[in-house]
Amino acid sequence: MKTLMPQDSGYMLNKVPEITLFFWIIKILATTVGETAADFLNVNLHLGLGGTSVAVGLGLFGFLVVQLRAKAYVPWMYWVVVVLLSVFGTLVTDNLVDNLGVSLEMCTAVFSAGLAATFAFWYVSEKTLSIHYIHTSKRELFYWAAIFFTFALGTAAGDQAAEGLQLGYGISVLVFGGLIAAITFGHYVFKLNAILAFWMAYILTRPLGASTGDLLAQPVANGGLGLGNVVTSSLFLVTILALVSYMTIFRSKVAINAE
Repeated sequence: MKTLMPQDSGYMLNKVPEITLFFWIIKILATTVGETAADFLNVNLHLGLGGTSVAVGLGLFGFLVVQLRAKAYVPWMYWVVVVLLSVFGTLVTDNLVDNLGVSLEMCTAVFSAGLAATFAFWYVSEKTLSIHYIHTSKRELFYWAAIFFTFALGTAAGDQAAEGLQLGYGISVLVFGGLIAAITFGHYVFKLNAILAFWMAYILTRPLGASTGDLLAQPVANGGLGLGNVVTSSLFLVTILALVSYMTIFRSKVAINAE
């Protein structure tokens, strides 16, 4: 009798990484790059919001197609999509606010509704919101849609909080970092639902990463450290590359040892 393989039943191997400390470090780094890279393309290369949005959108579409066609988790491919989604989510919010005059409050409400709707359709369709096992095309589409809304929502809500409270970059880093720490504490000590904790933390890494990027890149006169968009983006991209390369090599060694 023929053994039923994943590809025979419409299933693929798992398409997402294990949720470890490395995952969260790379996620925050990717989010920081999303902020500084968008500023670099918009300001330094003079593409403007429109040109930057088109360029990043085309790049995201191309890599997302490759990611969706893959049959298993490929570290570099997965994280390229995350970085591009981070940039694109930032640009969507910036275009709505700066070009179309939509308020941050409205953006926050719309993206919150979009994320809630994504989760609702995901659960109705798949009977789970698990972020540990993404092994069908439909589930992966829900996954990436949710991630897009977390980036857009994190941008809108983060900017709203920072501008409304006038916290400054350094204080913002401490506030958003503290909220993520509180969620982590709630999960491990008070047994906060793992999926809820994951998505709450995922949303908050966007304003945390953006505040970190602004703190490093913005001029000293504006409350930053003055490293600039180029240096900050390059520093974080190299770090992401090093961590993803390590994870890829480690996975290869594990696979060889398992044979």
